[in-house]
Amino acid sequence: MALIFFSKDDVDRFEPWKKALKEVLPDLDVRFWKQPGNIGEIEFALVWKPPPGMLKTFPNLRAVFSVGAGVDSLLNDPELPAGIPVCRMVDESLTQGMVEYSILHVLRHHRNQTLLETNQRAAKWITFTSPLAAERRVGVMGLGAIGGPTAKAISGLGFETIGWSRNPKELTGVECMHGKEGIKDFLSGTEIVVCLLPLTPETEDILNKDLFAQLPMGASLINAGRGGQQVEGDILEALDSGQLSHVTLDVFREEPLPPSHPFWKHSKVTVTPHNAAVTQPKTAAILLADNINRLNASQPLINIVDISVGY
Repeated sequence: MALIFFSKDDVDRFEPWKKALKEVLPDLDVRFWKQPGNIGEIEFALVWKPPPGMLKTFPNLRAVFSVGAGVDSLLNDPELPAGIPVCRMVDESLTQGMVEYSILHVLRHHRNQTLLETNQRAAKWITFTSPLAAERRVGVMGLGAIGGPTAKAISGLGFETIGWSRNPKELTGVECMHGKEGIKDFLSGTEIVVCLLPLTPETEDILNKDLFAQLPMGASLINAGRGGQQVEGDILEALDSGQLSHVTLDVFREEPLPPSHPFWKHSKVTVTPHNAAVTQPKTAAILLADNINRLNASQPLINIVDISVGY
């Protein structure tokens, strides 16, 4: 029973993953992609952004596990083996990381921390008041395994919290909207938008000028979903016009973000290097082992991707 590991962005993470997996599945042969050995022995693949066509080279592959929650790069592989289940990685460390990141930046926007830091660098003592959390409406786009707990955590801080998703949801403390018919009401009056959507054909370019125009003037945006969801030119135009007051972006169309990109030096943009939430091998290995054991016992897998909808 062998597993192949590939991670485009985390080339030094093989040993931590191998150690964590061996602790929960001692009989699992964990192999680095550069040293696959007999490829006919490989039954599982644990990958992050593998090159197109890589997975088809393993003739006896039984399941593909994503290192992270996003699976768009996997599903975009035209040679992805048909009939092989693909599973997202949504473990407690990933969810907790996203909750922390979202709360951090919601509070920064809510209390106008960027302005305070600008004033400090200019040695300006300018005081101002912020509204109470209950007077601020925060909207979360995407209410799945990560977005749902994030929205509930934001609500727990006292914010008026609204959520939007593809399908109907019910969350304590969160007013939930869904579908195309719900997006207008979701955006109207929402002062801080947190995007945690998966990247699908329906969500690509969703963060555009038409959406921004439905927000109150001076709203702010936090995107920790996917870079393909944001139209970067529209974001810059909205910032320059004042439609958006500030944006915090953790994801980009091109990563790493090129040094010449205008986001780096824009006074109304906060850039973080796609580290809002990172899968921790120690906790994620437990979920992975559970799925491998389920597969061996012919039981349903958890976090399995519906390829028809993209997540």
